[in-house]
Amino acid sequence: MKDIYITVNVTEGPQYTVSNIKLAGELLVPEEELRKLIKLEPGGIFVREKLTESIKLISDRLGNDGYAFANVNASPELDKETRQTAFTFFIDPGRRVYVRRINVSGNDRTRDEVIRREFRQMEGAWHSTEQINRSRQRVDRLDFFTSVNIETPPVADVPDQVDINVNVAEKPTGAIMFGAGYSDREGIILNGSIAQNNIFGTGNFLSLQVNTGSVNKVISASFNNPYYTINGVSLGLEAFKRDINTRSLSSVGMFNTDTTGANIRFGIPVAENDIVSLGLGAEHTAIHLRDDSPQRFKDFVNQYGKASYNLPLTLSWARDRRDSAIWTTSGMTQRLFGEFSMPVGDLKYYKVSYEQRWFFPISRMFTLMLNGEVGIGDGYSGRSLPFFKNFFAGGFNSVRGYNINTLGPRDSDNRVLGGSKRIVGNVEVLFPVPFMKEDKSVRLSAFADGGTIINTFSGLGFDDFRYSAGLAATWISPMGPLKFSVAQPLNDQSGDKLQRFQFQFGQTF
Repeated sequence: MKDIYITVNVTEGPQYTVSNIKLAGELLVPEEELRKLIKLEPGGIFVREKLTESIKLISDRLGNDGYAFANVNASPELDKETRQTAFTFFIDPGRRVYVRRINVSGNDRTRDEVIRREFRQMEGAWHSTEQINRSRQRVDRLDFFTSVNIETPPVADVPDQVDINVNVAEKPTGAIMFGAGYSDREGIILNGSIAQNNIFGTGNFLSLQVNTGSVNKVISASFNNPYYTINGVSLGLEAFKRDINTRSLSSVGMFNTDTTGANIRFGIPVAENDIVSLGLGAEHTAIHLRDDSPQRFKDFVNQYGKASYNLPLTLSWARDRRDSAIWTTSGMTQRLFGEFSMPVGDLKYYKVSYEQRWFFPISRMFTLMLNGEVGIGDGYSGRSLPFFKNFFAGGFNSVRGYNINTLGPRDSDNRVLGGSKRIVGNVEVLFPVPFMKEDKSVRLSAFADGGTIINTFSGLGFDDFRYSAGLAATWISPMGPLKFSVAQPLNDQSGDKLQRFQFQFGQTF
């Protein structure tokens, strides 16, 4: 066996700056608008990647007005003495075209209408690159397919028409699952579910789920029709039995609640990425305490009884502008949620929470995530907020490095009571595993968390918060999501319950 060595010599040459930008040709779009799409700037260093991006943005902009086959070329004018270059963007929009027909293929089980109702590009309308891309994204978000490919071939012998060919590759959308998971909050969790995300190819969701955690035991049946009306109003129905028992959480005040209920909710799309949901439920809750339960819990039961009927009215608004729901690199999400107990029930309280999350691409590998949450709750008509409706924080999804739900007010025995107000903030840098850059199932991060649980904003200061920093990983494994983190508390106080290593395996519900 013989070896051969190849040496590649690279001479970069002199660095050029951009001296001027011109536009020429048939400018059907206002020049001022086109110039905003050009990423090169006079006086800046020439970067070929920005030139390519500028050409694509101008082509896509013309495509939004029906010019699907626009031709954009950038002609350079070099000045070798000053090491400057000027560019003239020549624009030929070509013929304006409209969409003749949308053809769907590959959907052996899913009905055509389930795919077509997600389309924002209409048949008979002018071709729009933006609407076609948005349509592909919406079909992809259905999570019924492993791939969604769209082509726009011209119609033979008709110069002003194109077809849209949508080809999907279906994946199994039903599952019968029995398994086990582990979380440092719940211990061993046995769960099972029968679910069909796309029952009979209609796009409707139906499921029966069982969870046997030591803290949370849940049996629920749910149904959702995302297109209850032709305008995209969704209908959801759910019946459940939920038992919460904090006996295994030594740092949390002991209580046990058995809740049986049902709810109905409607989701109303008010914009392309915004949904307003309205729901009404009915719940019966039985409270069980022990002799060593916190006195505050006993006072509530003595005043309002061991059982209660509640009619919670829920209202929420959600906005999702992420580029991807699984491997997010840019965009943001917002959610405002309110729960209000109807006066006809035994309980009289309200809870409001708001969360906003931003994703900023730092580079091709690194993404910055910022998260902020605030929640408030209280009673009305002379009632207090039920203790089993309190906010909690600590652990995953809040402040890592501290034990689950252990932040905030405590009783004289140092047992956590929860509180009526919650504030949480997170800063996280997300990145792939260095040797698995193309694998979208594993992601690492470095984070800093902060948060608190309080009963009043009066006198709130820096010392009321707890902070931590560390490393985390998320793996979407075949058996379910696996999350773990290693965190160092930064300002823990006497009596705080620490848990520097935390992990969760298996999907709980």
